[in-house]
Amino acid sequence: MIIWQADFYKHLSQEHENNTKWNLIVCDQQGVIIHQASCQQSEATSNWLISELEPLVKQYSPDIIKVFRPQCLSLFALVGKRLEIKIEGTRRTPQLKQILQEKYPNSVKLEQSPPQAIPESLWGDKWHFATFKAGDFFDYFSDRPIPMKELPEALNPIHLGIASDVNIPGVVIYGGRQSMYLARWLADNQPVSLNYIPTEVNKSGGLILESGLVDRWVLLTFENAEMSQSAQQYEKQKERTQGLHFFLLQPDDSGMTQTGIWLLKKEKN
Repeated sequence: MIIWQADFYKHLSQEHENNTKWNLIVCDQQGVIIHQASCQQSEATSNWLISELEPLVKQYSPDIIKVFRPQCLSLFALVGKRLEIKIEGTRRTPQLKQILQEKYPNSVKLEQSPPQAIPESLWGDKWHFATFKAGDFFDYFSDRPIPMKELPEALNPIHLGIASDVNIPGVVIYGGRQSMYLARWLADNQPVSLNYIPTEVNKSGGLILESGLVDRWVLLTFENAEMSQSAQQYEKQKERTQGLHFFLLQPDDSGMTQTGIWLLKKEKN
C-alpha cells in the first residue's frame, strides 16, 4: 500500500514578510519528499492542488493521502473526490511533521479549543486504570470479536521496540447499557490519546481525550487522592512505553466481552 502525507498551508515568505505563500509538501512514509510547490494566496484553491497532484497520482497511484491540518482537509477532500483517491484526516503524520518543523518552525502546532464535556447520556457506570503486557497485547485483542477495534500496526509494541515484559498502561470503562453507544461515539471521534490533567495535585483531576485533528473532551473527572496517585503512575508508565497506552470499553466487569479497544499514543505536536 502506497501512503502519502501531505500539507498545504500558508507561510510568510522569508524574503518578503508581506508576501504570504501557500506551500504544498508531499512525502512518503519514510520521510522522502515526493513533491513540493508554492502558490500565491489568490491561487490557493482545490483546482491548483489538483493540477499539482494529478500527474503524481497518475504516475505513482497512491492508496491514501494523510492530512493532519484541519484548514486544508476540505481542499484535499475535493482533490480526493476528483482524483478518486482516499483522503484521511489524522494526527499521525510524523514524517511530514518532522519536515515541516525543519522548514517552518512552529508551523506544526495547531490551536485547540478548551476540552468539551462528552454527552451525559454516554457516561459509563465505573472505570479504573489497568495495565497489559506489551508482548501479549496484540495477540490477545486482535483475534477477539470486539465490535469497535482500532489497533494500528504502526503502534504495535514490537515495531516501537518496546520490550515484551513492559506494562502498557490503560483505562478501562464499564459502559453498562450505554456501552455500545459510547463505543460508536468514540469510533466516530477517532481517539488519539487519553491524558491525565490534574486540577489539584494529589487531590483531583481528570482524563482528557484527544481525538480527531484538534478536538479535546473531558472523559472523566475525580476528586480522590488515591485515584490521583494512580493517575500520576499512569502517566509515568507512559514514559516507559514511548507514550503508548490503551482504552478498553466493556459492558461490565465480568471480563467475558469487550465493546471496544483502542491503542493510543500521544502525539508530540
